Amino acid sequence: MSAPETTDPVFDPETWARMGFSERVRLACREYVGSGVGYPPAVYLFHGAKLGLFVLGWLFFCWLSPGLGNPLEIQSWIFEGTAFQKAFLWASLVEVTGFGCTSGPLGGHFSPMFTAYWHFLRPGTAKAAPFPKAPIIGGTKRTWLDVALYVGYVAALVRALIAPEIEVTHLVPIVALLPLCALCDKTIVLAARVEHHYAMIVCFLLAGDWIAGAKWVQLAIWFWAGVSKLTVAFPYVVPIMTANNPALRSQFVRRRLFVSPPDDVSPSRLAHVMAHAGGFLEFAAPLTLVFVTADGPLLYLGLFWVVMLHGFILSNVPLAAVFEWNVLSIYAGFFLFMGHPEVSLFAVDSTPLTIYLLIALLALPIAGNVWPSRVSFLVSMRYYAGNWAWNAWLFRGDSVRKLDHFKRAAPLSREQMIETMPPEVALRTDAALMAFRTMHLQGRVCGLVLPQTIGDVPFQEYTWTDGENVASSLFGWAFGEGHLADERLLALVQEHCHFEPGELRAICVEAQPLFGSSLHWRVVDAATGRIDEGHAELSDLARRDPWQVGDAPKTI
Repeated sequence: MSAPETTDPVFDPETWARMGFSERVRLACREYVGSGVGYPPAVYLFHGAKLGLFVLGWLFFCWLSPGLGNPLEIQSWIFEGTAFQKAFLWASLVEVTGFGCTSGPLGGHFSPMFTAYWHFLRPGTAKAAPFPKAPIIGGTKRTWLDVALYVGYVAALVRALIAPEIEVTHLVPIVALLPLCALCDKTIVLAARVEHHYAMIVCFLLAGDWIAGAKWVQLAIWFWAGVSKLTVAFPYVVPIMTANNPALRSQFVRRRLFVSPPDDVSPSRLAHVMAHAGGFLEFAAPLTLVFVTADGPLLYLGLFWVVMLHGFILSNVPLAAVFEWNVLSIYAGFFLFMGHPEVSLFAVDSTPLTIYLLIALLALPIAGNVWPSRVSFLVSMRYYAGNWAWNAWLFRGDSVRKLDHFKRAAPLSREQMIETMPPEVALRTDAALMAFRTMHLQGRVCGLVLPQTIGDVPFQEYTWTDGENVASSLFGWAFGEGHLADERLLALVQEHCHFEPGELRAICVEAQPLFGSSLHWRVVDAATGRIDEGHAELSDLARRDPWQVGDAPKTI
């Protein structure tokens, strides 16, 4: 992958290696404010082409149904039920094979750019079994049973997609197989977007009128995403996301996103206003569309909020590569409410589906917001809120090489960048990703507990790695799910790699509970276990700079 040249001497590998944590993060934040991660234009063209192929794939599978698929006549069939069903079946296939969210360079994958399908298809790769000690379905390595269930799920999706019309016989295997995959490896069910795509497919199967059930799913997606923004962490997300926008060239506007860069990279008043606007849109869309029963001003207002919400996200080209999901959500809004405004939300007419929706759209999101350590942020529908479980892994010396004991589809992102970019560019990109994490409010826990983590050992002896990158390498997929890289993964790694005390330590940070004001953090040594733990008040973290170490007060 080609990359722009950099002449900044601080990104010379030898110079960088002599710097401590504070100096590295401060310089990385300065660069991030100025140019974001700084990927070359080819990266954004790649993701644009991938999004185009996503749409073309949907058109192809629609074309296999009589009367659908002709892009020149799309206005005549885009609101047909089969077209919508195939959109979500196709999206589920794209996601569970790793070609959607968290793929490509914006998802931390450089070479190879897609890994999930290859990881899930190979026996012997690591897996995140929900019941690791259970016979047959447990363990820490993928078996032929795991592979067979995954292949069965993918095959069932393909079978439905190539069918002229979606029937019950096509949907039953899909709805039945994904929970079985989840019993063996929870990574697969998260990759398939169980909270959105799978929920829609369940509606296709169980509802008396599946459009009514699908409306509930989409409204819940928007509503709970809005609830997730009710945290002081969210204003930090917006300027960080916007500063990475490759089309934002104005340094004046970039600097206006922060209080006083490079000395203070807290969100500015403008960033707070943008954050409040984003939160408003995520509530306004569902709370407007829920009352739509016919064509009229209320419908157009609700869809305006939808386009504004997802259009803003798409326009910022965010990390994690969530483009397909945002386009699909826009289509869902128009199909469900413009195409079928007359369908009542109370036309579900299915007791099994009602029970499922109450659990999936109400009980689990409530539990995940109140007790975030127990439920995935995806299942809780807490999207891009700056409030997730997160981990930093620190490998001492060359101990990171011990991860080669694992059968993996790809190495860590840093190693992929070194293979595809000049050394200075790879270093700058890696530093920008470190800035991206530590600039978030919860990322500031890293500097806070760094003294407990490394003790008297100089930071220069450690290699800092984001836990999400470790999970992505070892499990084939991650997409921001911090629970995949916490103490449980650390124990699995230790079982296979046998790190010496002090060779591998991790900082694990849990998300903020809905009615809480602090983040639970732990410092863990792979060999000896938990070293320390505590709670960091969000108000205290807000007064810290990303590069500050220990309990040092904020300086400007």
